[in-house]
Amino acid sequence: MAEAIGLRGMVDEYVGMRRGGQGWRDSDMVLWLVLLNLVGGESVSDVERLEGDEGLKRVMEEAEVYGLGRRERQELGKRWRGKRRRVGPSVSALFRYLGGFHDEEEAGKREEHKAFVPRGNGWLGGLWKVNGGMLRFANRHRRQRVATLDMDASVVETQKREARYSYRKRKAYQPLTTYWYEADLVLHSEFRDGNVPAGHEQLRVMREALGSLPEGVEQVRLRSDTAGYQRELLRYCAEGRDERFGVIEFAVGVDVTVEFKRAVVRVAEDQWQPVVEGRGQEWAEVNFVPNWVAQGKKEVVYRFLAIRERFEQARLPGMGEQWELPFPAMEMGSRGWYKVFGLVTNRELPGEEVIEWSRQRCGKGEEVHSVLKRDLAGGRLPSGKFGGNAAWWAMVVLAFNLNSIMKWLGWDVASQAAEGHPIRPRNTGGSGGAARSPVDHLPGPRPSLVPGAAAGTGEDTGTGRLTLSCITLMEHTPWGGRRLRRVARAKACPAPRPPA
Repeated sequence: MAEAIGLRGMVDEYVGMRRGGQGWRDSDMVLWLVLLNLVGGESVSDVERLEGDEGLKRVMEEAEVYGLGRRERQELGKRWRGKRRRVGPSVSALFRYLGGFHDEEEAGKREEHKAFVPRGNGWLGGLWKVNGGMLRFANRHRRQRVATLDMDASVVETQKREARYSYRKRKAYQPLTTYWYEADLVLHSEFRDGNVPAGHEQLRVMREALGSLPEGVEQVRLRSDTAGYQRELLRYCAEGRDERFGVIEFAVGVDVTVEFKRAVVRVAEDQWQPVVEGRGQEWAEVNFVPNWVAQGKKEVVYRFLAIRERFEQARLPGMGEQWELPFPAMEMGSRGWYKVFGLVTNRELPGEEVIEWSRQRCGKGEEVHSVLKRDLAGGRLPSGKFGGNAAWWAMVVLAFNLNSIMKWLGWDVASQAAEGHPIRPRNTGGSGGAARSPVDHLPGPRPSLVPGAAAGTGEDTGTGRLTLSCITLMEHTPWGGRRLRRVARAKACPAPRPPA
């Protein structure tokens, strides 16, 4: 699938760190790390297990020269001064490669207790150009005219000495990710230190994400939590400042301030309406006009919605100011205490539909972050250098998008679902920390990294089972070459050995 997308060519063109005539190319490095993510690897050292699988090695050898002419194959062989001993890069070579994405001068500008996002060097930017190429390929084969962008930050905890403390009071990084809901693809993700708030420069990040959308997308919508409640971001969307997409419809969480609570109290009781499947929640439209709305030069309608939920347990007497809650709450006279949440939107849908549409972000966003951090290797950062970790995170995103494209492009998803084969990753690792692979949706047994297993021995072979799954995929799609299928099938399913 990576060869059909042209991933190898895009990596060599856009990244360009290894453009010299000797040794491993950028595409060798990146594709090996992407594959490592897809088979459930958790660290760079797991590539040695991939190297030990004979069936997978033969498939990778054929994939490396897929579509090349005789002269190009000869030039490829000249990159090695002596006899080539490995199919993929070694652990030390991969660590050195990741280190090349680090910009020490830019990282030196970071300060304690101050939000700052180091700019990536040109090589790191090249990885995101590769992601843009994958997005264009995906949209050519499954055209989407609407892009709903879900922006959310996720904390990746770590013990790295160079990491900064997050709001959870533990060392972490906090990438801000923009997910394309309709295409099931990660559009953009900016790797950040843990002390950088989720809403820091969110307008800039959104504009970068908009620039990554492929041709054919005509309308954009935005969903975000309260981190996106920034007047410049909301004005940019509501006033149609974007030259390409004009007005961007949105639903963004509202900071529940004292002024907002006062507006909620003024809502008449008969204005509250039940939220379907809202666990006893009610919603109402609030007459709330913050200063930044009143000072706007253009006549734009911002609708503010309030959602309330009565406490199941009443406040105990005598607690006074000791009553601290992890969510906004307020007392509404004789009606008691309520949890209160806010939402601002410029959509003209009924309020309940806006709430339902907004909440689609929550469950799916958490699922995407879980896949990036747990099913893939985004939660196990390999380097003490910021740039190296940023490159690792970018390759995790490439693995996520490659897997997503395989899910819907390889075969008819509807027919698979009808036969009882849901097309989705499944978590089987449990609390024991076993490898979890996002290729579980592929036909055949679930792949995993099993030490000491080799194709043709009759033993349990993790990457060999991945090979079997990919062969099944290639046999049902026009993307795999005939020779590649034949070689992979022969190595993944060798003929039984004659008795001794």
